[in-house]
Amino acid sequence: WVSLANYGAPGDATKRTYAFLREAQTQTLALPNTGQALAIDVGNPDDIHPVNKQDVGRRLALLAKNRVYGITGDDTGPTFAGAAREGAALRVKLAHASGLIARDKPVQALELAGADKVFRPATARIERDTLLVSSPTVKDPVAVRYAWTNSPDANLYNGAGLPAVPFRSDNW
Repeated sequence: WVSLANYGAPGDATKRTYAFLREAQTQTLALPNTGQALAIDVGNPDDIHPVNKQDVGRRLALLAKNRVYGITGDDTGPTFAGAAREGAALRVKLAHASGLIARDKPVQALELAGADKVFRPATARIERDTLLVSSPTVKDPVAVRYAWTNSPDANLYNGAGLPAVPFRSDNW
């Protein structure tokens, strides 16, 4: 399947409904013989149907080549594998993150929360296949989110050019 693209979802006051739907799609990967091609970076905030079908098709083809035809290679982008406190920051571990890069600008769409459970904008430094995420307004972070809105500016990719799967470390 193709995950929901970045879309503004007019009328959604929380601006996060699609993030929860994408999370449900990703959780379905626990079922056998499944695969997910991300469209988080090719959508249009004003139109739920992405114009860029070529990248979506290429990502679906990578899944088929690897999982059906046994032609091994990367078929998914960086995937959340955990977060641990490191001083006033959180170290985010990612699987499938070889060659981790932020395209065109620093990593966007990051948020941190402290014990108050209020998420605030954050920045990150890429260190190999991890992110060191911090925010001057969150001194004691306990949770991190990436691309956790309806239409995030998702610009984190692995070396194969596949976008990172939106994630959250909390369950609030």
